[in-house]
Amino acid sequence: QVQLVESGGGSVQAGASLTASCAASGRTFSSFVVGWFRQTPGQERQLIASIGWDSGNTYVADSVKGRFTVSRDNAKKTVYLQMNSLNAGDTAMYYCALRHGRLLVGRWNSWNYWGQGTQITVST
Repeated sequence: QVQLVESGGGSVQAGASLTASCAASGRTFSSFVVGWFRQTPGQERQLIASIGWDSGNTYVADSVKGRFTVSRDNAKKTVYLQMNSLNAGDTAMYYCALRHGRLLVGRWNSWNYWGQGTQITVST
């Protein structure tokens, strides 16, 4: 079993930056991907960024490209989501997830493990 714990959410003003963290523990796999999703009420979870744990390859959705970056610290088993120039449209619950293999993208229901989520609220 894999456990994912997010942290780093909060309430900020528009234009601010935040870094969310996703710490993984438990069983490990030879290859896997960690992704960041966000969800607003009534909407499906949307993948916004992901990183291959062994390759370091990344994916960033067009909606946040240029403002969000994803990185990892293998020693700490932690994935980071750096969010800059936040705006009200970024307000959501942010989740990290893990899936087996090397595919960086996929609908939310194709991911194997989930964290509990961290709320990010951006006010104008």
